[in-house]
Amino acid sequence: MPAASSPTRCGLPQRRTGQLRRVGSQSARCITLLLAPLLLVACVLLAACAGHGERRHAYAPLILISIDGYRADYITRGLSPNLAALADDGVHAQSMRSSFPTLTFPNHYSIVTGLYPDHHGIVNNRFVDPDNGKKFVYNDPNTTADAAWWGGEPLWVSAERQGKHAATMFWPGSDVAISGVYPEHWSRFDGKLAPLARVEQALSWLDLPASARPDFLTLYFEQLDHAGHDHGPDSPEVNAALAEVDQALGSFVAGLRQRGLLDQANIVVVSDHGITATSEQRIVVIDKVVDIGSVDVINAGVLAGLAAKPGREAQVERALLVPHEHMRCWKKSEIPARLHYGGNPRIPPYLCLADDGWLVDTQEFLDRPKHHVSLGEHGYDNDDPNMRALFVAHGPAFRRHLEIPQFDNVDLYPVLARLLGVKPAPNDGNERTLAPVLMPGW
Repeated sequence: MPAASSPTRCGLPQRRTGQLRRVGSQSARCITLLLAPLLLVACVLLAACAGHGERRHAYAPLILISIDGYRADYITRGLSPNLAALADDGVHAQSMRSSFPTLTFPNHYSIVTGLYPDHHGIVNNRFVDPDNGKKFVYNDPNTTADAAWWGGEPLWVSAERQGKHAATMFWPGSDVAISGVYPEHWSRFDGKLAPLARVEQALSWLDLPASARPDFLTLYFEQLDHAGHDHGPDSPEVNAALAEVDQALGSFVAGLRQRGLLDQANIVVVSDHGITATSEQRIVVIDKVVDIGSVDVINAGVLAGLAAKPGREAQVERALLVPHEHMRCWKKSEIPARLHYGGNPRIPPYLCLADDGWLVDTQEFLDRPKHHVSLGEHGYDNDDPNMRALFVAHGPAFRRHLEIPQFDNVDLYPVLARLLGVKPAPNDGNERTLAPVLMPGW
């Protein structure tokens, strides 16, 4: 008859004086019973972690929407309920400071490159390259299509180069092969395409198979800017454009909701600049300030660019570089540092900036029988309250119900690059500026 077994506890082998007790089959069964609950807990935790990982890596496109000319205070007019709903539920800046000059092409390109116009090279809507005499004209695709104008690396190029998918439903520069790269999906600008049609195209790209649908998507509306130029910022036409674009934004949000993407997509809505009222009665005539025969007028309007003819530099400086009513003039090397402007060779040697609501033009322009003076303009000092731009952000990466103070638009780029998951290109943005708007873990 076998010897009686010593009583055992479920646990580690019992150590006795002078010997180790071998763990027998009964002890092994006890250890298994003891560890089973721990293993179950471990499995649950691993499953939860895996689930968290799946949520974190679920399709979460970055969607960048521009409403051209949406002045920051327009949202208080009560005509943008869909935009206001995103702002109330997400992050809303008191305003976003545009880069100088506060014009469409320079600022749209600053937003997607994080570079000041001085550094990316789109220094105005119209300008001349002094090296070759070529002209850049923002609404002439024969000039804008030349990739040599476009410096820096916009987000859609970074996305494509780093294995992601980009789609642009219009954005200045997105229809150009910058560094030889187009977005995977893009459309050449067509101002006749209605806002709702643009929304439908953008949503159709989100319906593509997982191997092709965009990680980065842009959507652009210029109707408000046109209304502001043609009729002035306080006109019924501007109010109608606010409602039209907001309706399109509401349709886009509804489309995201129908696709189960509203809570997954990170949506950033911006504008490039504000706008102020102008008039033909508020024009500084260049001819009355400087001998027009001694200068070449590179551009005029809000920001006039001039070059002295050879041998006339001293004469031109005596006329320009003194105080003037309704405008300020500088040598390009003496432009205030806060404007981050004046180092690029494409900037003319002398600049004259109109005061808010004023314009700078030549008598020759004003004498044209069919000359046109807008009732609303931008391009002014970026500290001008009327130039303040829009910023609203909504999505899983962003905090909720948060209002933040004004910030520089180049500081948005590092956040966009982070959310897109791309290594940022060299840029002028400060990644710390908008860090507080992000949820922990982003």
